[in-house]
Amino acid sequence: MKIAILKERRPHETRVAATPETVKKLKALGAEEIVIEAGAGLAAAYTDEAYAEAGANIVPDAAAAVAAADVVFKIQRPMSAAEGIDEMALLRSGQTLMSPLGALNNKELVQALASKGVTSFALELIPRITRAQSMDILSSQANLAGYKAVLLAANNFGRIFPQMMTPGGTLAPARAFIMGVGVAGLQAIATARRLGAIVTATDVRPATKEQVQSLGAKFVAVEDEEFKAAETSGGYAKEMSAEYRAKQAALVAEHIAKQDIVVTTALIPGRKAPVLVTEDMVKTMKPGSVIVDMAVEQGGNCPLSEFGKVVEKYGVKIVGPANLPGELATDSSALFARNLLNFITPMVDKETKALKIDLTDEVVKGTLVTQGGQIVHPSLSQT
Repeated sequence: MKIAILKERRPHETRVAATPETVKKLKALGAEEIVIEAGAGLAAAYTDEAYAEAGANIVPDAAAAVAAADVVFKIQRPMSAAEGIDEMALLRSGQTLMSPLGALNNKELVQALASKGVTSFALELIPRITRAQSMDILSSQANLAGYKAVLLAANNFGRIFPQMMTPGGTLAPARAFIMGVGVAGLQAIATARRLGAIVTATDVRPATKEQVQSLGAKFVAVEDEEFKAAETSGGYAKEMSAEYRAKQAALVAEHIAKQDIVVTTALIPGRKAPVLVTEDMVKTMKPGSVIVDMAVEQGGNCPLSEFGKVVEKYGVKIVGPANLPGELATDSSALFARNLLNFITPMVDKETKALKIDLTDEVVKGTLVTQGGQIVHPSLSQT
């Protein structure tokens, strides 16, 4: 089995899909060769020399890396000719691609992979089961993103977070409101608390109330009967009724007017991000307040946010970060690479050291998108 790691070419991407640590472990697992495109890890502070010392072969370009590979690891889905760089053209029939694909939203890409005869795994579809926690790229990257979002808020805020008593008088603590209490939201709560803010948080899933309180924050939500059933079996938030959304919006509108910092994290898999902070809500916020919209790439939780920009509207700074994990490239790459190592390990045959895909395995069934020239994932195969 030969594995290739490419330099990521999408804008704002600084991460890499393997580190010297995981190269060593992949070699120990039985990989015959690890081929890394020159410069693939430089933006994440991993040098070609470090990879070579770990046992990888450094090749000059992506074409050379993919040509030598049975398996290709990527941080981002392959680019097409229409996007400016044709990474898809490098892939060939019989190869295996392990990467986030945004498969539910990028059906043309999935069809193209099937047509080329590429076996592809969409890592964003890893099931939320205990055994797969160590493989879960969404959680590992969201954890770092939640931390960085609060630091961005602090950098754009004209005041300090903690209460500070000085000879010149007392400075009041900032008030931070975290909207969406998944992995990113929980880390945002913890980070804002560590920085000294008074933190509140909201989510439509009832199980999050205890989590929020355990971190020392106050929970804010309309807790009616619909709220009590607002979580899928996979642990994601359900889309709520118009009636509930109206009640929740009224509560949030009242609460948000008193906040200094708002961090929004709400995403629905395969769907446009829900609007949580309306333009009218922004108008009520205090001058100098900051919103960090972590969902900006999927349309945004605030309609005023702009991808990759900091804009000021009605005296409020609205941050639309392009790639939060990419701003912590060394650590986010390390976690992603370990997730990938844990993902591939059960698929490597102990005797032959070749990739052996068990179609009865729950993780394989959840992530395998194309195989044998066909789209095989149940959520995509009939569409």
